[in-house]
Amino acid sequence: MQHLQRRVGQMVRGMKRLRGTTMIEVLVTIIIIAFGLLGMAGLQVRMQASEFEAYQRSQALLLLEDMASRIAVNRNNAASYVTGNTAPIGRPEQDCSTLSSTSTVQRDLKEWCNALQGASETAGTGTAAEKNRGAMVGGRGCIESVGGDYMVTVAWQGLTPITAPPSSVACGINNYDGPSGAACSSDKCRRTVTTVVRIATL
Repeated sequence: MQHLQRRVGQMVRGMKRLRGTTMIEVLVTIIIIAFGLLGMAGLQVRMQASEFEAYQRSQALLLLEDMASRIAVNRNNAASYVTGNTAPIGRPEQDCSTLSSTSTVQRDLKEWCNALQGASETAGTGTAAEKNRGAMVGGRGCIESVGGDYMVTVAWQGLTPITAPPSSVACGINNYDGPSGAACSSDKCRRTVTTVVRIATL
């Protein structure tokens, strides 16, 4: 009888140990799954940021090509399109509705200003900067005369810091820096695309 009681006692203790081991295995599994889900969430955030960066770049390239085509078509008045780097078109604080549209050049610049501010797609109410959604963040465009040719540049705000654009591309320079010591300092969040419109002398 005592032998049987000892045997039952051993079985009960073994089951308790087994039950405790199972709980530890369940807790370890939950922790592993939690870390996996956190990793997936981080990956999703990075993918969304990459998709938005790609969207902004594609919009900038479309707007760049748009103005380059306008200058090429109106080649006799190409010099009138020059804005320089100090007064870019489409900057967020600019009111595009105040621009004149009495000539082809002025109409082209006004339409480009609206496009750079994202007027092709709106949501909500308020100022243009608050409701326009159809372009890049903080988009602005510059047209410079470079040795008889014309360099068109579109600049905008990137989401994450990378290498700053070359010093020869000054459109929007120092307009996309964060506070001192921020990740976006030294123009690391300024994105630019450029093209040169060559005007042949006929």
